[in-house]
Amino acid sequence: RWIYSTLRRRRRKKPHNPSLSYLWRFVSVKTMTSFGSWISRYLSFMCITPLAISFVPLRRYAGTLSHSYRSGHGKDSIQLQALPKAVVFDLDGCLWAPDMYMLWGGGAPFSVEDDGTLRDCRGAKVEMLGSVPEVLFELKTDPKWKGVKVCVASCTDEPSWAQECLDKFKLGDGTSLKSAMMVEEIHGGNKQGHLRNIAKRTNIALEDMLFFDNERGNCVDVSAIGVTVAYVPRGVTALAWERALRD
Repeated sequence: RWIYSTLRRRRRKKPHNPSLSYLWRFVSVKTMTSFGSWISRYLSFMCITPLAISFVPLRRYAGTLSHSYRSGHGKDSIQLQALPKAVVFDLDGCLWAPDMYMLWGGGAPFSVEDDGTLRDCRGAKVEMLGSVPEVLFELKTDPKWKGVKVCVASCTDEPSWAQECLDKFKLGDGTSLKSAMMVEEIHGGNKQGHLRNIAKRTNIALEDMLFFDNERGNCVDVSAIGVTVAYVPRGVTALAWERALRD
């Protein structure tokens, strides 16, 4: 529209020729319309295509998850042989919120509230997300998960604070969140390193692991080494857990 209006203003400065006026206006409008349409298609391609491509890996993850762990359609149809040999969780934004770095200026020591949440030294609340207590209690006590390793892979900015939260958050039986974890990798670095370390410590192949993380970049990195991932931007909710095992 701007280009067309500019050309119109410039055209008015020239002597008017009635015989060419209609033709020029028709050609100009058609040309600018075509040009605008081409620009729109180009911008749509440049903006939407990368976005679509960026979601291709996540679609592949979902397909891998569905293919690897689906064994039926009923709630109780998941067979033991279909379960992963290791279930690995991120911490910040996956098991609890907020992230530890968001507590800078406060942080440890944490106090336990009556409702099971934690408060840092400045009163900021830290709480478990979704169905984390129920999921970890199931992993710890349900016989069908016997032999399955429950692990942590986190690059939290405050490992000591995270350890305190693991100790002070409680499951349904009154034991700590930490009591459900068998292997912990809590340190900086790419999550590929965390998962490889877990594989070495447990003698479990990367392909037999299921990893939960709320950050898409970590999911992309970890999937590249053969681990099945569950992208959980809202943390481990009941729906996310069920879908990870059955969908």
